[in-house]
Amino acid sequence: MNAHTQELAWDREYKKPLVLSPSNKPQSDVVRFKDWLKKKGRKEDNRIDFTELAVLDLGSGTGRNSYYFADLGALVTGYEISETALNVAQEYAKKSGLPITYEKRSIGCPFGLTNESVDLVIDATSSNSLNKEEREIYVRECARVLKQGGMLFVRALCKDGDKNARTLIQNFPGPDSDTYIHPDIGVVETVFSKEEFLKTYSEYFDVAFLDKTSHYPAIEGRKYKRNYWIAYFMKKPL
Repeated sequence: MNAHTQELAWDREYKKPLVLSPSNKPQSDVVRFKDWLKKKGRKEDNRIDFTELAVLDLGSGTGRNSYYFADLGALVTGYEISETALNVAQEYAKKSGLPITYEKRSIGCPFGLTNESVDLVIDATSSNSLNKEEREIYVRECARVLKQGGMLFVRALCKDGDKNARTLIQNFPGPDSDTYIHPDIGVVETVFSKEEFLKTYSEYFDVAFLDKTSHYPAIEGRKYKRNYWIAYFMKKPL
């Protein structure tokens, strides 16, 4: 499945959401990451001033996490592949006066930012639709644009202990191992074992925090369990 097909599938989903939340509030896992950063700063006697930070929101969607960091005072750039999602995000940013720069861009291609220009990168279940080659570019680009000591937040689909994921892989196999084509929205999704998840980022990042969590999204009134990896990665020193 090529990138254009994925783009069309996501655009359909944003026009008529089946799995995406219509909420404009930040995702709870992202809020907990922000709280962790503040606590870490206090512990190290280096309090974080978000007005001094540059944030890159990958797969920014309609902007829920971008708005959150921009409202804290951060300089935010959002990358999104869906034109529909971008239009919604840009309209809200305009009305709210939040200084967010949005770009229509695949996160599996080189980022349009200079080296070491970003403090935080947010990937809230956005890179799971990338193929192997795109994912290699995405990880390398995250490391390139992050400043020394910069951090990458990742929420990714977890294979371990997820019966639903195993069923989807068996019944709707995708183009790569541990992938499936979502039967409702038509996008390819990757689920990771713990070993594969950490290996994906190990060349460029150290793990500062790792957890496994579950959410219960609904499709047309049917709730189902999904497991996620939540990781806070710190860019390795050069």
